[in-house]
Amino acid sequence: MSSRSCSFAEQTVPRYTSYPTAPHFTGAVTADTYADWLAALPGEATLSLYLHVPFCIELCHYCGCHTKAVRRPEPVAAYADVLAAEIALVARRAGGRRAIHLHWGGGTPSTLGPDRLVDLTQRLRGAFRFADDMEHAIELDPRRIDRPLVAALAAMGVTRASLGVQDFSPHVQRAIGRIQPFGVVAEAVGLLREAGIAEINIDLMYGLPKQSLADLRRTIALADALRPQRFALFGYAHVPWFKANQRLIAESDLPDAGARLDQAEAARELFAELGYRPIGLDHFARPEDALTRAAQDGRLHRNFQGYTTDAADALIGLGASAIGRLRQGFVQNAADVGGYARSIAEGRFATVKGLAFSSDDTLRARIIERLMCDFAVDLDAVTGRRGRNGDAFAEELAALAPLREEGFVAIEGHRIAMTEAGKPYVRLAAAAFDTYLKNGQARHSRAV
Repeated sequence: MSSRSCSFAEQTVPRYTSYPTAPHFTGAVTADTYADWLAALPGEATLSLYLHVPFCIELCHYCGCHTKAVRRPEPVAAYADVLAAEIALVARRAGGRRAIHLHWGGGTPSTLGPDRLVDLTQRLRGAFRFADDMEHAIELDPRRIDRPLVAALAAMGVTRASLGVQDFSPHVQRAIGRIQPFGVVAEAVGLLREAGIAEINIDLMYGLPKQSLADLRRTIALADALRPQRFALFGYAHVPWFKANQRLIAESDLPDAGARLDQAEAARELFAELGYRPIGLDHFARPEDALTRAAQDGRLHRNFQGYTTDAADALIGLGASAIGRLRQGFVQNAADVGGYARSIAEGRFATVKGLAFSSDDTLRARIIERLMCDFAVDLDAVTGRRGRNGDAFAEELAALAPLREEGFVAIEGHRIAMTEAGKPYVRLAAAAFDTYLKNGQARHSRAV
């Protein structure tokens, strides 16, 4: 590996689960703005619903999510009541529309408990028309899965479960504050499949403290023995200035840029040997999986949950810190549970910031999404429908010169394609089209 490759890997850029990215949201988008945008949704618009549950029984050292540790039942019960009220508030403006995707994230959604999960699902079903083939996914902590929870998930119609594993090595688990033996995860998978929830995703991480290449390979081999349909492999983003819990991780225990890159490349090779197809930057799926078919057909999308087949017209975010996306722009709820709850109790949306799209935003978002999903984009094809062509991006094409010189990017006319060696650096190519990044002050994670 060249020293220049390492220097590319050490650069910090957004993950591009959206464009423009969340650090650039402002208070110019208000609760009234969101209400107007919802009311303008066409009756035939399809919806993707996301519910955020910002609670965990305990906080892992590596976590970068909007969540907090809670052991008392009262805050969780109160939060479930606020979610129910927010569902009703959204339904008054956008109810009756068809929902094609439902995702529970967190935090740990199962902290709500089986009864509240079922109740909230029934409320959603009453507010929106669930498509017969709707994907209903939930993120789960394998340490918190038991038969009553699994029975509730089956009753709710959950079709896919994503299990947070990260790494199976005991010394790595101690370093990240998440003790989770293989047997615990295997039992959780067994319970889910026994209940008919056959679509299993497993989330792993590289770049963790005290994690070696051998640790990662062993973890992937063990996880593969559980025969999941999909893997997500995320690079640990060390942002202790943003997440205080990460200060429990000693930076001296973290692998350097070269080691991270070696881990990412070795993992991709091992997943391929095991029969999984690479999907975008960090997902891997079985050949018959819907994600694989979408990638092959150019129908892959990227949103705040990562790579997805979700092609809904609008994303409705419910819960503290939840982000929504409508045709007009992004909206985000208050991140603090108290502020979120007070707004909903007053009968108004908890929107505190967002971003209204310009025509340039939507164009660049399309370019960045295709790069992130397909590792290639034809600027003429993307811009042609808007009366422009790739000549408008001469500055951006020039900015790709260092990646091109390294052999990471091939450019023919106005068509950009990441080479095989360049795929791990696709976020750097996407960043060339990010006009907000040039002027922003936000700090981001390493490119690889």
